[in-house]
Amino acid sequence: MANFMIRFLLCNVFISGIIGILLIAKWVFRNNLSSRMQYNMWLLLLGLLAIPFMPFRLVSFPQIFSWLSSVQNSTTSHADVGTNNVMNTDLSGTTNWMNDFAISVNHDTSSVTGYILLSIWIVGMLVMMILVIKSSLRLRTIKKSALPLQNSKVRRLYNKCLNEMKITRNIPVYSTAFLKSPIIVGFLKPCIYLPIHLISDYHESDMRYMLLHELQHYRHKDAIANYLMNFAGVLYWFNPFVWFALREMRNDREIACDTSVLKMLEEDDYEDYGNTLINFIEKVSFSPFPFAANLSGNMKQMKRRIINIASYEKPTFCKKLKGMTAFILTTVLIMGLTPFISTYAADESRYQWKSSSENISYVDFSKYFGKYEGSFVLYNLRNDVWSIHDIEHATLRVAPDSTYKIYDALFGLEEGVITPQDSFIAWNGENYPFEAWNADQTLQSAMTSSVNWYFQSIDEQLASTNIYNYIQQIGYGNENVSGDLSTYWLESSLKISPVEQVELLMKLQNNSLVFSSENINAVKDSICLSSSNTGKFYGKTGTGRVGGQDVNGWFIGYIEIVNNTYFFATNIGADNNATGSNAAEITMSILSDMNIWTQ
Repeated sequence: MANFMIRFLLCNVFISGIIGILLIAKWVFRNNLSSRMQYNMWLLLLGLLAIPFMPFRLVSFPQIFSWLSSVQNSTTSHADVGTNNVMNTDLSGTTNWMNDFAISVNHDTSSVTGYILLSIWIVGMLVMMILVIKSSLRLRTIKKSALPLQNSKVRRLYNKCLNEMKITRNIPVYSTAFLKSPIIVGFLKPCIYLPIHLISDYHESDMRYMLLHELQHYRHKDAIANYLMNFAGVLYWFNPFVWFALREMRNDREIACDTSVLKMLEEDDYEDYGNTLINFIEKVSFSPFPFAANLSGNMKQMKRRIINIASYEKPTFCKKLKGMTAFILTTVLIMGLTPFISTYAADESRYQWKSSSENISYVDFSKYFGKYEGSFVLYNLRNDVWSIHDIEHATLRVAPDSTYKIYDALFGLEEGVITPQDSFIAWNGENYPFEAWNADQTLQSAMTSSVNWYFQSIDEQLASTNIYNYIQQIGYGNENVSGDLSTYWLESSLKISPVEQVELLMKLQNNSLVFSSENINAVKDSICLSSSNTGKFYGKTGTGRVGGQDVNGWFIGYIEIVNNTYFFATNIGADNNATGSNAAEITMSILSDMNIWTQ
């Protein structure tokens, strides 16, 4: 939730910009858009305000085309025929493969800031909810004190208005002494409330115009928009741009209803309708009730409405066509910007996995994990079957730690920082806590001993921009490299789930990452733990150490045998001793019992 608050604030920056674009579009197309269309444009905003709370990321049009292209260009996976052979592999000749050396890091303070902001936001919402509830209780008191309409003249006029608008539903009308302006309240059970002073000062044309106006609110279901606007006001209480937009939306709603009434009147009646508003400016006031639609408004709003009435002309076909075109263009523009909000809003802490449940087998391997929380993910390529222990943890994104070095090495090879023939990087002379690190390194030795400084040196030469481009290209986890250049993959900003680890390993194994085959093979060789006549075993451990405690352990890889390939990822978490080597031991036990690998 703390991270959500940071993302939510970033979303508000984009939302504020989109509100500005909407206002500009309304001004540019002001002579083409009808009053109803200008109001409907604000309904787009209400949809946008919901996006930060959606648990998934929207897909933009370029992403769709990119996905289709990747499907078209991807190579077909192996489809070997034969019986299952159990791989019996001796890993004793591979040194240090279970000793994933790790340097301790400290947690970022951003989560603390997020919780503080979250607390402020919640307090603000509670205050807003209290105000809304207070207004609702006042309205409820007025409802209880109101009496059914007794005036026969007004009732006959009201029935005439219902017939005129072809409304067959019986909408009750009440009179009250506690209102200065007519209002319509409710969606499921709408009711109209008329002030007693307007009934006693009865003037047929004025009353008719007011009733038609309120019934227009009913016809266009403005009660729903009222609820949504008030809900948005509670959620976005801190954003002045949203508040301004909601106020403009209410103004445009009244103008749209005025225009709808004018469409029903003869041209000679336009002036009378405007005079009705003018005559009642001093008698009516702005409604304090959040769920009611009413005739009144402040002086500035009333001025806009009177100007709209004075300049109103029934739209021609050409104007309607221009208005519809302008509305569609604006809608397409706004919809094109929604993925930006969605990107920052989506819960990046969890992978939104879209896989058919038909090829997933949920297994219980709790006995292997003991005190650790975590998951085991296995993909059987030949049978196209996933075996997953603890799906919640399998889609939870955590820091990749040293497992990321597989792809960091690939990026360095692609950029020529190192080459398959010359991956040598000289030791900088700094004294590290692990003897294996205090020496010159090649890709093979650095991967075997998980030498952090080797890969940090690659990153320094790659620079942040290239790293981010590659991360985005392969779709690595949450694609967040905002952390420090030397530690973004060490319990920092970059995170990935076990399911995503397996999916990436599949692409690495079948060379579908659109990288040089020579470079991919060099990376494969560096993580090859064993090779024999029966097959090959590839793997990489990773350990996340925070405050001196090992809290995050990884072991990922794949096994190639004669007639099949198995991809796996194991992740464990605990307050201490959650190391890559322990994750590897758990993995080996599971693979052995599944008759996939035995030592």
